[in-house]
Order: sequence, then C-alpha cells, then structure tokens
Amino acid sequence: MSDINALFSKMEQQFDATAAAGVEAVFQYQLDDGGPWFVAIADGSCTITEGESAAPTVTLSMDSQTLGEIMSGELDGMSAFMGGRVRADGDIMVATQLAKLFPPA
Repeated sequence: MSDINALFSKMEQQFDATAAAGVEAVFQYQLDDGGPWFVAIADGSCTITEGESAAPTVTLSMDSQTLGEIMSGELDGMSAFMGGRVRADGDIMVATQLAKLFPPA
C-alpha cells in the first residue's frame, strides 16, 4: 500500500495549479490492486483523499502499475484507455485534462 501512497504523493507534487484555473472536477481512481482514491480539483487547488467520493465527475479504473507509467510519462493516458488498460465511467472528456493538470515528471 505504501507504493500507492507514494504514487498519489507524487501526483500531488506534479499538480499544475495554473492549468487548473477554472477547472472543477473529481477524479475517482479505482485501483485494482489498491482500492479507491479520489482527486478533487477546485479553485486552482488539488486535494487527494483515500476512499470514495460521493459525486465523482469521472471514475478511472486501472492497476497501480498503469497509473505509475502514466504519471511518469512512459505511457500515454489516451493510449492506455484505447488499449483497455484504463476503464472510464462518467465525463470522459474531463479525463482528457489529466495530462495538463498533472504533467509527467
């Protein structure tokens, strides 16, 4: 579980507040090997919480390896989605903003 905590800690460090201006969304992550986490973006800030959001904008399901590869830039998020490694439910168009909100390290 500490690897998953590290992934979300890294995500928080990669957050681009400038890119988040005007964005209000809740990204629910369902990790096959680590449970639920959600990322709330509002007013140019980011809050990451373990657990489930009551009202996610989009839910993204994947394993932690896929999330790590996307965050490091090894894997393009759209390619992962098209290849079936990421499953999405909800406002999928909001999910396309993730690369600019959390640019790869």
